[in-house]
Amino acid sequence: MNILIVDDEEVLQDVLTSLVRREGWNPLNAHTGEEALYVLEREEVDLVLLDLMLPGMSGMEVLKRIGQLYPEVVVVIITAYSSIEGAIEAMREGAFHYIPKPFKNEEVLLTIRKGMDQRRLARENRSLREQLRRRYAFANIIGKSKSMQKVFELIRLSAPSKSNILILGESGTGKELVAKAIHHHSRRADGPFITVNSGSMPHDLLESNLFGHVKGAFTGAIASKKGLFELASGGSIFFDEIGNIPLETQAKLLRVIQEKEFMRLGGVETLKAEVRIIAATNTDLEVLVQEGKFREDLYYRLNVITIQLPPLRKRTEDLTLLIRHFLDHYAHENEKEIREITPRAMELLMDYHWPGNVRELENAVERGVVLSTTGVLDEELLPPSVRKPKSVTPPAEALPTNGLSFKEAVATYERQLITQALKAADGVQKRAAEMLKVKPTTLHEMMKRLKVSPEVVNSWLSRPTP
Repeated sequence: MNILIVDDEEVLQDVLTSLVRREGWNPLNAHTGEEALYVLEREEVDLVLLDLMLPGMSGMEVLKRIGQLYPEVVVVIITAYSSIEGAIEAMREGAFHYIPKPFKNEEVLLTIRKGMDQRRLARENRSLREQLRRRYAFANIIGKSKSMQKVFELIRLSAPSKSNILILGESGTGKELVAKAIHHHSRRADGPFITVNSGSMPHDLLESNLFGHVKGAFTGAIASKKGLFELASGGSIFFDEIGNIPLETQAKLLRVIQEKEFMRLGGVETLKAEVRIIAATNTDLEVLVQEGKFREDLYYRLNVITIQLPPLRKRTEDLTLLIRHFLDHYAHENEKEIREITPRAMELLMDYHWPGNVRELENAVERGVVLSTTGVLDEELLPPSVRKPKSVTPPAEALPTNGLSFKEAVATYERQLITQALKAADGVQKRAAEMLKVKPTTLHEMMKRLKVSPEVVNSWLSRPTP
């Protein structure tokens, strides 16, 4: 462990150097702030003993520079009694502790040991985070759950191929991230990646954007224009929410997939489509096929390799990784040092059912980071929807009592309430208990007594989104 001693008094330098060396640590010395920064630039320093009263650059300025350039280095302030207020200000700027002069040797050693423990813990946390990222992250997609490891494996296997890929998952599960990962791990990685927002534009405009048009093809076409298929040549084109594409456009898209060619609107020249198609949807395409809203032949052309993204509520073991990832990301982006999440805030994040999936979680953590003024993310910084569970509205209609005893009617009413709460909580019994304002153990006993099966609720939740 390298300890940098920054003090302009030779006597204190000698005393502290002897103490540090006696404990088996390696002392480094600087007499000014400028010298300290010079040493930090050239040596790996673990802890700094910093006097606030220095000639030239002040100790406070040195502390701020260390915080900016070497945030993991532990800084212990040494100060005279007359400048205790300055030491307290230094603590606000990120100093680990302060020692007033004159000091006792044992007090200095005890503070150094505690500082070293913090430094060691920071190193271990950094190492652990790097290991977790390497093991559980794939192109910014985070997850250690079995379902996400399966997704990673499908990406690895399918990316080098030329096959079309269909990505299924609820809104907010990260379908575009998966599409980008497939592209960047494919042989087309050096080519463009173009996203088509399938349902955000009228039929005619969508076709013009996809295939381009020649001058005079329609009113307002004052010049020829390349379409997205031309612009994506040599790369990948990603159809987000492909279930929203009109049937007329679906027929032309099918021809592009089958023949690998297309024509601009109003044109006669056949152009080659040298692109890979990746599609995504949060709807059940098979249902759309049955309803006549999606072409069956196009569905089978797209559905060569399917990647199913699980909702966040079905992979809760990934929550801690995701929270830590977003916390680090937005703390860095907003130039903030967020040191911890309070236990209550973490409990709320872990218990919430996340109907908006990973996107909603990301937004919640970003909000907490931006609003934090203490370096801590606590429960008050979380969105109201996360802090407060939904309420359960009693069934509006009166219960049928024909042929039922009072006891049977009450049991039926209780069963409806519990089922409604479980549906609202996406099957999370602890969350449902909060909504009903009962203990989780009480809810469990009631479910057993009333024969409310969790499997029935889960099967309801797993039905495709209409």
